[in-house]
Amino acid sequence: MLNMDNPLEHENAGDTAGIRLQTRNTVLADSVELLSSMRFAISLLVLICIGAVIGTVVKQNEPAPNYINQFGQFWYEVFDKAGVYSVYSAWWFLLMVGVLVLSTSLCVIRNTPKMLKDMRSWRENVREQSLRNFHHHAEYASAQDTVTLAERLSAYLQASGYQSKVVAKDDAVLIAAKRGAGNKWGYIFAHSAIVVIVLGAMLDSELPVKAQQWFLGKVPYDGAGLISKIPEQHRLSERNPSFRGNAMIPEGGVADTAILSQQSGVLIQDLPVSVRLRQFHIEFYNTGMPKLFASDVTLTDHETGKSFDATIRVNQPLVYKGLAFYQSSFEDGGSRLRLKVWPMLGAQNQPFALRGEVGGSTPWAPPGQKAYNIEWSGFRVFNVEPVAKVVSEADKEKGLSRHLGSAAKSAESKEFRNVGPSIQYKLRDAAGQAREYMNFMQPSQIEGSTVFLSGMRESPADQFRFLRIPADDNDSPQEWMRIRAALQNPELRKLAAERFTSHALPASLAGNPAMKEQMISSAMNTLTLFAGDEKSAGYRAVSDYLEKKIPEAEQAKAADVMMKILNGSLWDLWMIAREKDGLTTLEADEKHGRFLQLSMAALSDAGFYGAPVYLQLESFDEVKATVLQITRSPGQGIVYFGCLLLVLGVFAMFYIRERRLWIWLKKGDAGSHILMAMSTQRKTLDFEKEFEQCRAQLAEITDATETSLAAQGK
Repeated sequence: MLNMDNPLEHENAGDTAGIRLQTRNTVLADSVELLSSMRFAISLLVLICIGAVIGTVVKQNEPAPNYINQFGQFWYEVFDKAGVYSVYSAWWFLLMVGVLVLSTSLCVIRNTPKMLKDMRSWRENVREQSLRNFHHHAEYASAQDTVTLAERLSAYLQASGYQSKVVAKDDAVLIAAKRGAGNKWGYIFAHSAIVVIVLGAMLDSELPVKAQQWFLGKVPYDGAGLISKIPEQHRLSERNPSFRGNAMIPEGGVADTAILSQQSGVLIQDLPVSVRLRQFHIEFYNTGMPKLFASDVTLTDHETGKSFDATIRVNQPLVYKGLAFYQSSFEDGGSRLRLKVWPMLGAQNQPFALRGEVGGSTPWAPPGQKAYNIEWSGFRVFNVEPVAKVVSEADKEKGLSRHLGSAAKSAESKEFRNVGPSIQYKLRDAAGQAREYMNFMQPSQIEGSTVFLSGMRESPADQFRFLRIPADDNDSPQEWMRIRAALQNPELRKLAAERFTSHALPASLAGNPAMKEQMISSAMNTLTLFAGDEKSAGYRAVSDYLEKKIPEAEQAKAADVMMKILNGSLWDLWMIAREKDGLTTLEADEKHGRFLQLSMAALSDAGFYGAPVYLQLESFDEVKATVLQITRSPGQGIVYFGCLLLVLGVFAMFYIRERRLWIWLKKGDAGSHILMAMSTQRKTLDFEKEFEQCRAQLAEITDATETSLAAQGK
């Protein structure tokens, strides 16, 4: 505690307080100096560039499973906390941008008054000796008096584009002139442009939406249901100053909201208008690729109730009351599908009808099997796909190996063609596990064979692997389905083995019961082995059997025997199945032999398919939908203004050269003595030329003789 009666203690306390205040002022001044310094701004720009590179390399605002598949669970969580998946709205990136704005603003605030003062200044407080120290100067002796010289030189400078001022000195007259002082506006405009552009860009960024999440309790919605039923905490007001969202509108449908995608869900942006899609237009090239598309819409203002029609085209947006509607893309709007469902398990081969709607789902429970949910995710009328011309590597080998393998292991060359309509759907079980499928409506020609393509993938990050089901004489998968079902029927396999033995066994051995029984058993076992089970089937099952049961030296011979038995018995199995269904047998010609070979390859490859059914699209009623990008961008005009400032600033800095010129006139022995000096911020060849011209002109105007060129470097 201070002693109030001790004056010395009072004085010491005052000194201490003063030191503290001075220290605080020094720290504040140093902080402002650092923030407004060039080295700090450059360092900050480098960090912002690094953040921008991260945001470019790593895809932004993708679903979380995509990042988990790419980086793994551990690094996903690390990068998520660091904001790597939404760099441009991450707190650290926004902080750096904000500090950059502050730094540049301080720089402008500190230097603009100095620059404006310097632009207005004539710098008339120079001395004669100072002018002689200039690198570019010259001295003259003239017979004319100083008053006449001042008038003539002022007129010359004005005609040369200089502004000039005549200042009377004690024993002399000074003419101070300047030209290109607007060069400093370049620095002011360029630095101000950075602030204006960044502020405008931040206004049009996700910052206003993020601010509402931080301070107003708005949270993304990750559920399902009607948009009109989504609670208020997931919705943004019509007065939201800035946003960028999408709206998908089917033909005849109406939308009065936009969807703002977030990493953990979506936000619903209510609009002050309603948009109804009257008709969607799309044109295609001959290849099936989209050529152009446009939307005929009707816009209704909620406030006034007025409506008007408009057409939105690519690069021709509709702008209304600050809202811009861009033609972004197009989707299916809920096309109605009619399908034929073919069993892929068990001994049944009769299809049944099924209906679906794109964007919806269909519960389905096969008899005696677990329940599924079919999620209809996509439908396309045109598909320009790379169709592979498959040349199997296995065909180059001998023995059983030439029958093994899958199309997935083939060397492929690709050509592009329109393969017609396709459907895309997910088959999800009760546990939530799903596989995605893509089936084409029409059969495709691959290496001279007609096949139905059905793709499967287990996650969106994977490529589709295609099962190729051969088309029969009626361009249908029915015959392949008949063979598949018969192969799963033990009774038909036994009948096929007996029939095969009856015509394959030589006549000399036909009367040998033991040999006949052995032949039937071999054919039966081969068919059963090829039919397989959940673990192994097809050529792979045969190969595994040979590796386990047959010595390596005899495997090639055994493979040839087994393949002959398999080919022959499968043909008989097919014919027996046709007879069972009341159909006639087919002629064993090259065409049907080729079909059987393709069927065997498809049966072998079907192990990866993993679906209890194959869905064949029969017909459809297409419903088109447009995808509009809806934005409110109040910062757009600000950014344009900033760009204008930047252009003006750059032109001012590079194309306006500031020059200062002083002429010192005083009485001499026989008239007047003239001292001329020039300076500029950037010494260029043009300035050197201008100085020489000015030096010569001054000598001509004043009828003077140069007396000194020492400081010119000559």
